[in-house]
Amino acid sequence: MAMTDQLARPLVLAGQYGSPYTLKMRGVLRYRHIPFRWMLRESKWDDLPAPPVPIIPVIAYPNEDGDGYRDVTVDSSPQIMRLEAEHHDRSLVPTDKALAFIDALIEDFADEWLTKAMYHYRWAYQADIDKAGKLLPISRNLQLDSDQSQQMYDFITQRQIGRRALVGSTDWNTPIIEASYRRVLQIMQARFARGDFMLGDRPGRGDFGLYGQLTQLVRFDPTSMAVAVDVAPKVVNWVERMDDLSWLPVTDGAGWDALDALDPATCDLLAEIGRTYAPFMVANARTLIEGDDEVVCQIDGVEYRQGPFGYQGKCLHWLREGYEALDTNDQGRVDTVLSGTGCEQLFE
Repeated sequence: MAMTDQLARPLVLAGQYGSPYTLKMRGVLRYRHIPFRWMLRESKWDDLPAPPVPIIPVIAYPNEDGDGYRDVTVDSSPQIMRLEAEHHDRSLVPTDKALAFIDALIEDFADEWLTKAMYHYRWAYQADIDKAGKLLPISRNLQLDSDQSQQMYDFITQRQIGRRALVGSTDWNTPIIEASYRRVLQIMQARFARGDFMLGDRPGRGDFGLYGQLTQLVRFDPTSMAVAVDVAPKVVNWVERMDDLSWLPVTDGAGWDALDALDPATCDLLAEIGRTYAPFMVANARTLIEGDDEVVCQIDGVEYRQGPFGYQGKCLHWLREGYEALDTNDQGRVDTVLSGTGCEQLFE
């Protein structure tokens, strides 16, 4: 059933409650029954060495003797795939390679496009700014006094508001980002009228990618939460369920939909990916190659603008590598599913 790490000491997952990627990975570990120890990053209990990049979540692999750590990793998508290589039960990856590719595409959309809505709602509206500024600092240190809390409030809010444009949260882009968020909610609301996950009766990488961003959008930030309660109450409940799916019965490789019989709402989600994420990612990659200082593309017939983002250039490269790794038959099956969605441009 397991490889070496399942016989080792429990992994350590370090992160914060306000981090969508942290809660994504905590949900993954719970669902997959992988033993782990939860740790608040940068708290008094945090004894982890510095990771390769100062981001969260961090997954650390303890030494067998319990003294120190033999590896410290970051970045949720590679973390998921490493766990897939080391633990076989309750896999997130469909056995059909073409369906697995669609799943990876959905995860990347959530991680790299839906995150724009998460960041936007938190740092564009005063009620959301105020809540985040007051609550996020005390996650690291519950003993902060009033002066320290105010200092951290000022530091965090000023820094994060100042970074809005880096992720595309500008007054110009606001209608595009907020309309996309509403459509995603409506699509998922429709899906949950017929099933529990986006690709069948069990969650995939894409489900956990969506879940991570939605932990903040529908459970923490007031403005986006109110939208979700109004537009998609089933999505709010789904996010609560996804927090701990350790109870969900799963049988080997069963439970996935057939690629040629995806739910209409899942096809609508692919169309949303082609409508928003795909043109942005292609334009971002082109801007990085040409060395320009602004990404400009058409989304829904409206001009979208933001600075280029190097990591998202890598994400597109990895997606294209995944597509090229498929055999000719599976590429054709993926092409058939994506035909007319707008996603085709990602692989041209």
